[in-house]
Amino acid sequence: MCTVSAVAEPVSVEDALAQVLARAAPLPGEPVPLEKAAWRVLAEDARAVVDLPRFPSSAMDGFALRAADTPGTFPVVAHVAAGKPAPRALLAGEAMGIATGGVVPEGADAVVPIELVTERDGAVQVPAAAEPGANVRPLGGDVRAGDPVVRAGTTLSPSRIAALAAAGVARPLCGARPSVAVVTTGTELRPPGETLGDGEIYESNGVMLAAVFRSTGAEVAPHETASDDASAHRAAFERGLDADVLVTSGGVSVGPHDLVRGTLAELGAEEVFWRVAMRPGKPISFATRGRTLVFGLPGNPVSSLVGALLFVVPALKALQGSLDPTPPFRLGVLGAPARRNPHRDDFQRARVEVSEAGAVLQPIEGQDSHMIVRAASADAIVHVPRGDGELAAGSSARYLPLGAV
Repeated sequence: MCTVSAVAEPVSVEDALAQVLARAAPLPGEPVPLEKAAWRVLAEDARAVVDLPRFPSSAMDGFALRAADTPGTFPVVAHVAAGKPAPRALLAGEAMGIATGGVVPEGADAVVPIELVTERDGAVQVPAAAEPGANVRPLGGDVRAGDPVVRAGTTLSPSRIAALAAAGVARPLCGARPSVAVVTTGTELRPPGETLGDGEIYESNGVMLAAVFRSTGAEVAPHETASDDASAHRAAFERGLDADVLVTSGGVSVGPHDLVRGTLAELGAEEVFWRVAMRPGKPISFATRGRTLVFGLPGNPVSSLVGALLFVVPALKALQGSLDPTPPFRLGVLGAPARRNPHRDDFQRARVEVSEAGAVLQPIEGQDSHMIVRAASADAIVHVPRGDGELAAGSSARYLPLGAV
């Protein structure tokens, strides 16, 4: 029978994250229809299929002409509509009416806006000299065919989706969406809506973790709950180990009902670390079995949430090929003093208040790791680094916006 150590020195938050990311190699890429590619991560550079613009085009409604001919009065020999070719080349001393986006005719090198001229009896009077290139979008001025539009490792936001569409990219190669299995453990857990018996509580970690992981683009299977029984643990974990990532909640300490680490070891998972020098969430474990990453999160809801945001979410981003999968901390200032722990990093729940000085981080009442309802009033997790003494109100601090993954 495989065993796991009951004693282990906690690793730092930085070392734990580094060890996770070192094992989260990007999954193979897959072509994705552009209309379904929002918020996916590019697996390779997406390159323009065409020059953009494809032809010299007008930036204004106005008149195309030769800048060297201006100022003066010119016969309007044609009109160019958007989506139609110019009827012929422009000759010296002529002008053509042109719509925004219309093809600038050969021979013309400027467009004078309609509001700056006077049009009468089939001619247009241009009172001032035009500059060559004025209001003309040059061929390939945005991008040339074959040039990168969006680089690999970039998340496809709506504006980037638009850029790919304009450049003719129909099926960008994106990192595969990692599959995630979530197993919560505890005989006392019941689904919300059921009637609770003595000693029972409603299960909240499974739905919380699934929501967090789906927000990264992962494919999350319906979560399972396993009672504090070795066979129930084993059956649930065997199913979960088929996923790219298995996340458990509860049962990772050393009590008589803490069966997670031992059961995973029996199933061939190799533990990388157990316990992280942080609060809440110290008894976090991380293991691998083949290509599967296995996270054992504590059962207290806030501990589980913090561990998911600091370690699991970065792993899911890295599996999709993100250039920077690390947690997106921001800078703010403390609204109240924060006592430091000499041995552990502290992650406190806070509300963000906007002031002239920027984001002011006000701690909420009730920082215990089981207080998930109190945590619902928070919109940030504030990092208080390990050390001596306390950080004064007004001190700079990093914070992780809740909901920002």
